[in-house]
Amino acid sequence: MNLHNTSYQATSKPEELVPSRYALKVGEIDVLVVSDGVLPLPTTMLAHNATPADRATWLHDMFLPQDAFDWALNAVMVRSGGRTILIDAGLGSDPDLHLPRAGQLIKRLEAAGIDLSSVTDLVLTHMHMDHIGGLLVDGVKERLRPDLQIHVAAAEVKFWEAPDFSRVAMPPGFPDALRAAAKRFAKEYGGHLRQFDEEHEVAPGVIVRRTGGHTPGHSVVRVASGGEALTFAGDAVFAVGFEQPEWHNGFEHDPEEAARVRIRLLRQLAETGEMLVATHLPFPSIGRVAADGDAFRWVPAFWDY
Repeated sequence: MNLHNTSYQATSKPEELVPSRYALKVGEIDVLVVSDGVLPLPTTMLAHNATPADRATWLHDMFLPQDAFDWALNAVMVRSGGRTILIDAGLGSDPDLHLPRAGQLIKRLEAAGIDLSSVTDLVLTHMHMDHIGGLLVDGVKERLRPDLQIHVAAAEVKFWEAPDFSRVAMPPGFPDALRAAAKRFAKEYGGHLRQFDEEHEVAPGVIVRRTGGHTPGHSVVRVASGGEALTFAGDAVFAVGFEQPEWHNGFEHDPEEAARVRIRLLRQLAETGEMLVATHLPFPSIGRVAADGDAFRWVPAFWDY
């Protein structure tokens, strides 16, 4: 897998001192990882079922602050079979949550030379606000194709008709913001939805599969071509999830099932050696998974220049 011969004609801007996009090829399929920015969140969100001492030890060993740190927020563009596919849409803008360093996806797609009108398909791993919010930014819907297809699990759409937040451990304000964003999204984009039950092929070599756990309709997307493969895992895996796959993330609506999904996925990726990208792994979040006793180890890919 490398970035050579990709069809993304990116341009550089002098104010962008930190890279925000990374291109590679999976066989004959073009893939572009794009950063939507970062979310500063309390470290308790990493594992609300872990003891404070264990959580503090992990943070110390990772050279991370004890109170809050920046979660990466990544989306992916894919080109296959004449389709241009955006996987997740970033945070957008919610001034009440005070997250000014996220919600950058739309302008970064533009900087990468991608016109919103060229996007034929959108795949949602789930309908949390940081995955659909970019679609709710003023003026975005008008720039999208009228025949845009949005692929999402039917179980996810059903869940957000009356979402259950009884088992999450989110900071104040987030549940209300998530409910409001999902409701608005369903109203504005309901006519574009292409719902699937368990698995659906979006384009040649691009398959979305429901996993559940994080949300009932949470899904992952596998891109495969020419004997190579990459899985975009959405929120199935967080940075702490390799060493501590049974720790419960604060945004998981069914924490026990989310842990089971995480372990199955990581075990499978460790066995196959396929590439992994995830929403909240540090940008560009491309790497592989290695088994490490009863847990796992994250092996970041070397950047290909």
